[in-house]
Amino acid sequence: MTPRYFKLTDDVTMPGRWELGTPVDAQGQDHGSWLFMQGSPARVEGTLRVPTYAQGRALDFSLADAGAVPVVSQRVAELLSRLAPGDVELFPVALDDTADPYFVVNVVRVMKCIDDTASGEVRYWMPEDGRPERVGTYQAVHRLRIDPAKAGDAKIFRTWGWLIALIVSEDIKLALESIGATGVQFKDVSPLR
Repeated sequence: MTPRYFKLTDDVTMPGRWELGTPVDAQGQDHGSWLFMQGSPARVEGTLRVPTYAQGRALDFSLADAGAVPVVSQRVAELLSRLAPGDVELFPVALDDTADPYFVVNVVRVMKCIDDTASGEVRYWMPEDGRPERVGTYQAVHRLRIDPAKAGDAKIFRTWGWLIALIVSEDIKLALESIGATGVQFKDVSPLR
């Protein structure tokens, strides 16, 4: 049976939920997407603080920094460190609205597994686009599909060339659902059957 994968996103439709800002260090320096969306190990000293843009219900999973940086509760952090220890780094964060332990998740696995043919539409950055550092990576991916054969043994990863996509294996999805993790939303990105 072909393994299934899911794009993990923040359920922004949940009423009364909180909205989290960009993580900052003790000096007020931004430690957001520029650091935690590279798919590589990060260096952080001390506990980060994540401000709340909109107060509301605390969630087990949120995407801070305008939908880019995963922030998770302790129970989700424990689940990820148990099921995908080589795929993530966890950094403690202090949140404005709760004293409960929370963590920024840095996904350190990047897999070159987007299925260009099965996805709805893909566009690559070209030299004429004037962004030489991005040439050859994805400018847009619509109706994302991944090739499970290229995902290897990764349990949670970002997609090469389109790092905004956060992908989890079916066993991670099922484990998050089994603990009733709040704030998670899944979209199947497996090949159409």
